[in-house]
Amino acid sequence: MHDLPQRMHAVAIDRFGGPEVLEVKSLPVPTPGPRDVLIRVAFAGIAEWDVYEQEGGFASMLRGKPTFPYVLGSEGAGVVEDVGGEVERFSPGDRVYAMRLPQGGFYAEYTTVPEDDVALVPGTLLMEQAAGLGWIGVTALRGLEDVLDVKPGESVLVLGASGGVGHAALQLAKLMGARVLAVASGADGVELARRLGADAAVDGREGDVVAAAREFAPDGLDAALLTAGGDVAQRVLSTLREGGRAAYPHGVDPEPQAVEGIRLQAYDADPGRDAMERLNRLVERGPFQVHIADIFPLEEIARAEEAVGRHHLGKVVLRIG
Repeated sequence: MHDLPQRMHAVAIDRFGGPEVLEVKSLPVPTPGPRDVLIRVAFAGIAEWDVYEQEGGFASMLRGKPTFPYVLGSEGAGVVEDVGGEVERFSPGDRVYAMRLPQGGFYAEYTTVPEDDVALVPGTLLMEQAAGLGWIGVTALRGLEDVLDVKPGESVLVLGASGGVGHAALQLAKLMGARVLAVASGADGVELARRLGADAAVDGREGDVVAAAREFAPDGLDAALLTAGGDVAQRVLSTLREGGRAAYPHGVDPEPQAVEGIRLQAYDADPGRDAMERLNRLVERGPFQVHIADIFPLEEIARAEEAVGRHHLGKVVLRIG
């Protein structure tokens, strides 16, 4: 390592629990293993599952018992400071984004991440946008490309199109050549969806989603990506053509229920080198942006988590540096 500090600021917990366990601590800067990349984190993305991890929800996924202090944060972006001896794709100074769950450690000034969970920041994305790209981008990509196999010219509905995964999916589907009907949340969500390139948009809370879908695709939609469940999701399934496809990531609650004649499939948002490289190629084709709803300083992590739990568009991020 070169001119690195010995210690860093990090949001870490000494036990699992609610916002009362959150604390900014001074901790040693981690040392990368042979296949690890040490990142000086500029911004970290915040997601709903980060609170779940904070409460102990992913403890069973850890190798062995949880060790405390436990540094939170499942995604972020920054600059490579050092690499392990077996790392081949990254060098100090590279602008990167990364994702890891559980115990990613992105709510800190420095974190180490396995090389395969790191990618160069694509295109012209700002660092704060890149911080929120990983999970939403890979989740959207897996659904659209790997499960739905979206083709140019197809009609695709994105439910939850103003949320994190949804607004990424809207843009990726357009970059794949699809016609996109966005079902967003609220008037502000509809406005964002239109600005991001949706061919048509409807408010999922106040609008007539079925009528909008039938106007958009009179013979039935080809595919739908459902980033939310409930009554609206079930109504969406009724607007797909015979043999149409629908997908939703695991974690959507309540889960959509199968409809005769429609292929409905749940999937995991598995990260990894291949998915991140495919995501980067689409993002670099552009236009693409990660919409940032708000940026909080590291010390206001509790307020940031509250913001994620309320109505918001796109992503909420932490400023680490």
